[in-house]
Amino acid sequence: MKVAQKVAIVTGGGGGIGGAIAERLAQLGASVLVADLDPNAAAAIADGINERHPGSALAEGADIADPEQIRRIIERAETEFGPVDLYFANAGIGGAPGLDADDADWDRAFDVNIRAHIRAAQQLVPTWIERGEGYFVSTASAAGLLTQIGSATYAVTKHAAVAFAEWLSVTYGDRGIRVSCLCPMGVETKLMRSGEHSGDPLGVAATRAVISAGEVLQPAQVADIVLDAVDRETFLILPHESVLGMYRQKGSDYDRWLHGMRRYQSSLLENA
Repeated sequence: MKVAQKVAIVTGGGGGIGGAIAERLAQLGASVLVADLDPNAAAAIADGINERHPGSALAEGADIADPEQIRRIIERAETEFGPVDLYFANAGIGGAPGLDADDADWDRAFDVNIRAHIRAAQQLVPTWIERGEGYFVSTASAAGLLTQIGSATYAVTKHAAVAFAEWLSVTYGDRGIRVSCLCPMGVETKLMRSGEHSGDPLGVAATRAVISAGEVLQPAQVADIVLDAVDRETFLILPHESVLGMYRQKGSDYDRWLHGMRRYQSSLLENA
């Protein structure tokens, strides 16, 4: 899909990958609503975009796990810019390490990392089908294809995000709905660094696993890759090419892969 003259919503847009995607969308001629739980962060990104591309961005503070707040940001975008063409379900959270996560931790991880995607699609896809076109971009993680050392809530919900994006594409791909699923490894964001400040050995190991597994990219690099994939309508977006090799190894010999991951985890914990 060519994004010029299109209307987009980016959740988790107050910084990191989301902020960079919003900026790149505006550069390519799209109008973008930047949504973030932190309204000041969303406003800062939108203000910066409007300085360079006047009238291209709006900001909304919103908890995108809440269906009513999803509805509100869609209505704001439609009122100010027109029908929404692209939705970047980018907001995400990490999680409590290991089995220490309680029910509240699990509920919040599921709400933000996967139910928010489902709730947005429920509101947008029927309208897109009527129009014959729409684009849903899900930010999952390499953890959704492989796993995440340390955080069970993150690993499980990111697998779910990949699965939902796959289902969405299979079910509606022949009806004009395009879907992409972003699965990066290390990207220099607050989320990537959160584990090393957790005070938990598994949390420290989680961050070290990502950093040591390959190059840590900048958000702007990832945004360029994402928008190129949207232009080509590519489903699986892998900013780190090595992830594909790891994914193939996993599928070709699951037991060997699990054994290797246990050894890798042990080496990280020894130095945590």
